Formats: sequence, C-alpha cells, structure tokens
Amino acid sequence: MKIRLLPEAERDLEIAADFYESQQSGLGSYFNDCLTADIESLRIYAGIHETYRGFQRSLSKRFPFSIYYTLADDRVDIYAVLDARQAPETIDAILDSPRTKR
Repeated sequence: MKIRLLPEAERDLEIAADFYESQQSGLGSYFNDCLTADIESLRIYAGIHETYRGFQRSLSKRFPFSIYYTLADDRVDIYAVLDARQAPETIDAILDSPRTKR
C-alpha cells in the first residue's frame, strides 16, 4: 500500500512539531516519530477506521491528533493531520475547506 501525504497535511505536521518543540526540546522530534509510525501503520490498517465527513479518521496513539485520509485502490491519501482538541466546528470547517477537496 502506498501512502501519499498531501502538502496541507505535511504543513499540519510541521506546525504541530514546531509547537511541541517550543514546549520542550526534543518533543517535536518525538512527535514526528510517533505520527510517522501512526501514518505508516495505515499500510496495514487503512480502511478499518470510522468515517467522518467523507474521510477515514485514524487516531494517533500518543498525541491527541487525528489523521484524515481516503483510500483508493492501493493508495492512502492523507489530507489533514489535526489536533483533536480543537472545537468540532473548526475541524469541520477545515475538512470542508478547499484544501481537502478531492
């Protein structure tokens, strides 16, 4: 299974890693390692997650983040990696925005 991380999702990860790094040295790197492992697990588990607003939603194991993706043939397209502690309206607005239009 191939995994494609769209530019917006890459930016989500960069912003979050920068935030965690500003909280404690090395935490941003740890965040990246954890989310990379969560994303890589989609090679095996893609498609088993609940559907939310047209996306599959996988929850990170160590951080309060959700990975929003679609599954097509043998490819996983990741559209957003969002902090799950945001207001539901904020998450909905991001998922309905042009950045996630397929």
